[in-house]
Amino acid sequence: MSGPHDFDFFHGEWEVRHRRRTDFLAPDSAWEEFPATSRCLPLFDGAANIDEIDMPHLGAKGLTLRLFDPEARVWSLNWSSSRSGRLFPPVVGRFEGGRGEFHGDDTHDGKDVRVRFVWSGVSATTARWEQAFSLDGGETWLTNWIMEFRRPAVT
Repeated sequence: MSGPHDFDFFHGEWEVRHRRRTDFLAPDSAWEEFPATSRCLPLFDGAANIDEIDMPHLGAKGLTLRLFDPEARVWSLNWSSSRSGRLFPPVVGRFEGGRGEFHGDDTHDGKDVRVRFVWSGVSATTARWEQAFSLDGGETWLTNWIMEFRRPAVT
């Protein structure tokens, strides 16, 4: 069952390797790869956090606000891009067995999409996030963005 400390692993500094499709809805589109850095700060004694990711390759930064709902025992993940300055619709879900899965509805290129975020491979020094879109209400998914997080080397 999810709890208010599910994202404690993510607090602090990270180096990030991105792989993303050049067209989020096309299964045969090419992948591009690029580095980034991320920093996550805890709030509400761990029941919330905020992170900023710097992606110079895209000329943008992103921000995620995560909030734990203690009654429903779910997290809402709220994303914003420096390009738009607005919050995208949240994805909501929980961690079970070391894997976090979160779902929501959005639009992409004028099409309604079901969105899925998955957190896996979580340890003190690594984590993996992936995003997938579905055009058929969650029957099939196309993974379109993967981030591999690693703690920076200490010098």
